[in-house]
Amino acid sequence: MKILVAPDSFKGTLTAAQACEIIARAFSDVYPGIEIRTLPLADGGEGMARAWHAACGGELRTYMVSGPYGEPVEAEYLLLPDGTAVLETASCAGLELARPHGLNPERTTTRGLGELMLAARDAGAARILLGLGGSATNDAGCGMAHALGWRFFDANGTSFCPAGGTLSQIAKIAPPEEPFALPVTAACDVDAPLFGTGGAAYVYAPQKGADAAMVQRLDAGLRHIADLVSPDASPLTPVSCSGAAGGLGFGVLAFLRGSLRPGIDLLLDCAGFDALLAGADLVITGEGRMDAQTLQGKAPYGVLLRSKAKNVPVLGICGCLGQGGDALPAAGFAGIFPASDAPKPPDELRRTCREDLYAAALRAARFTHPASAPP
Repeated sequence: MKILVAPDSFKGTLTAAQACEIIARAFSDVYPGIEIRTLPLADGGEGMARAWHAACGGELRTYMVSGPYGEPVEAEYLLLPDGTAVLETASCAGLELARPHGLNPERTTTRGLGELMLAARDAGAARILLGLGGSATNDAGCGMAHALGWRFFDANGTSFCPAGGTLSQIAKIAPPEEPFALPVTAACDVDAPLFGTGGAAYVYAPQKGADAAMVQRLDAGLRHIADLVSPDASPLTPVSCSGAAGGLGFGVLAFLRGSLRPGIDLLLDCAGFDALLAGADLVITGEGRMDAQTLQGKAPYGVLLRSKAKNVPVLGICGCLGQGGDALPAAGFAGIFPASDAPKPPDELRRTCREDLYAAALRAARFTHPASAPP
């Protein structure tokens, strides 16, 4: 039997590589002598640079930039042999960076991301591949744009760097004297539009600390910046993925004239996933939480689509199942195995995550074993 283990990271607890090792060990314990290939994944969120490094090589580098609240943080990026710089928003504007200071998407900024892009350009990068997942922000990429020379003015003509809570104060936008010249492709892990009930603020801001009133204010700010940038109702705002990372997808389109792509497809192509899939009897994928959003462009869904096209069954292993998780079998997963029946407090989760994941992977392995009854 040959299996391919290809999970995303279990956010805040296990890297994708660590998840690969634990899942592979569980299957080896059930199937001695089994042939296992592992492929750590990232769909644009936390761990993207290291996932691309594992799949494609290159050199990992670090640079000090502004964090989500303006504090100095050491951000990591990858410079590939072909000159592509792989950056992840989570490394400088991520939820885990913001959490110790409290989550407030009205105050957080993507400014550090713009600073990291400048550092990559100055280091000789020829193009930017930007992962949008895992952000703590809702500033439509205005912080990033400000670092790249765009200027934002309020009604009094005062220049400022907008955050999510001050987008509505922007009265005028001026482009930089020297545009950022490198081509930018953004790797998205969700397909939400910029605003509205299915957009950045309503769907994702509550995960970043917003209450109902703040969600409405944030959504109003996103609508305002959209009106300023594209008053003719151009197609920027409803574009799939423009709402990714608190509207950063929109910022990539509006301020950089970049392009948006599903992040998992980019990595699977680079890693030669289809070739790794050849001859496989089973694929194991997963992430920390699998829910309705998994089917909106997350890594496990990208793996599922590729595997289904080759008639290879796919099992999902996750930390826990969230709302809408009951739709996953109907989408094509042959089985879903959560490590926990309910979310755990972060401290407890970090203590037990390895044992919990191993137990879930063991159940998945026994589920497939001809001598075992399904759980």
